[in-house]
Amino acid sequence: MGNLAPYHTTLLMLSLAGVLLVVQLIVADLAAIRSKHKAGYPIAADSTRFLFRSARAHINTNESIAAFALLGFVGVLLNASPAWLNGLAVLWLASRLAHMGFYYANWKPLRSLAFAVSLVALLGLAVTDLASW
Repeated sequence: MGNLAPYHTTLLMLSLAGVLLVVQLIVADLAAIRSKHKAGYPIAADSTRFLFRSARAHINTNESIAAFALLGFVGVLLNASPAWLNGLAVLWLASRLAHMGFYYANWKPLRSLAFAVSLVALLGLAVTDLASW
């Protein structure tokens, strides 16, 4: 494998994405404990309840993180443009953090905007990877 130094930021964002997922899992679990939710039972789809919002924020990140990890690692392996890969990785993580915060706060329009930005970042990573072939 070549020099990874140009991809330090991308690799850091990949690591921090794992931390984000763990933090969201802990928050959702603590919300379930606080609300005395019985494990194994469905969570009611009620956006007024923090338990629902914290579980959905975690699920949404879980749905997106695999694409982020694959596109990030493939970009590094293909020696894709470090500037684009690093920038898009930062954008993805920042937008996922914003999405989480907006979901927790129940700010739906901003949550949707943050989701859209994270999707654009994933598409940008895909284009960056494909351009390096």
